[in-house]
Amino acid sequence: MSIEVSGLGKNYGTQKAVDQLSFVLNKGEIVGFLGPNGAGKSTTMKMITGYLSPDAGLAKVCGIDVSLDPIAAKRKIGYLPEANPLYHEMYVREYLDFIAGVHGIADKKKAIESVIQLSGLSPESTKKIGQLSKGYKQRVGLAAALIHDPEVLVLDEPTSGLDPNQIVEIRNVIKAQGSNKTVLFSSHILQEVTAICDRVIIIHKGKMVANDTLANLQSGGQSLENVFRSLTNQ
Repeated sequence: MSIEVSGLGKNYGTQKAVDQLSFVLNKGEIVGFLGPNGAGKSTTMKMITGYLSPDAGLAKVCGIDVSLDPIAAKRKIGYLPEANPLYHEMYVREYLDFIAGVHGIADKKKAIESVIQLSGLSPESTKKIGQLSKGYKQRVGLAAALIHDPEVLVLDEPTSGLDPNQIVEIRNVIKAQGSNKTVLFSSHILQEVTAICDRVIIIHKGKMVANDTLANLQSGGQSLENVFRSLTNQ
C-alpha cells in the first residue's frame, strides 16, 4: 500500500474540515480525489504529505507514518499543492537545481534535463519563473514534484490555468507516471478525472461519500458529473 489513510481528522475551531477519512491507494493506481470547494480535499492532501498534522487518525506513505517520520515520508512523495508556491525571481533551471539540491540528487543536471523534457518546459526554460504564464508556472511545479523520481505523487489541481493543448500534454505525463507510481489527483475538471483515473474518491463536508471505480460509479449510463452532484448537492 503506497498511501494508507485511517480515521484521518482535522478540525478548524468547531468546524470538522476532515472527518474520519479512511482509504488505501496501491502502486500503479491513479485515483481522482473529488469534492466541492471546502470539502476537505486540500487539507487531506496536506496531512498525507506532512504539511499539516492531523487531529485524529494517521496517514502512511509507503508504510511510513507521516506524523512519526515526516522527512522519510516526504522523500517518497512528489507534491504539487494547489497554490504552487514558487520563487518568481529565480530562473527555471536555477529553481529546479535548488529543488534537486534539497532532495540530495547526485546528478542534478541529468535530473533537471529529464523533468524539463517531461513537463514540456523546454521553450521557457531560460526565463525567470515570474515571466512565465500561469500554465508554465504549473509545469515548473510539476517538474519540481517529479525531479526526485518519487514513488507517490500528490497533485492538487495540477491542470489549473492550462490551455486545452497543455491539459492534454500534462494529462499524458500523469498517465505515464501512473504506470509505476501511485497518484492521488484532485481536480474540479471532471472530464480530466474521467480521462486519467480508474478509481474515484468523493468527499463532502469532510466525509467520504464514494470510493469506487469509475465503471461502477457510472453504471446505468450516469455521467460522473451527475454522480458528483447527487452525492454532494445537499
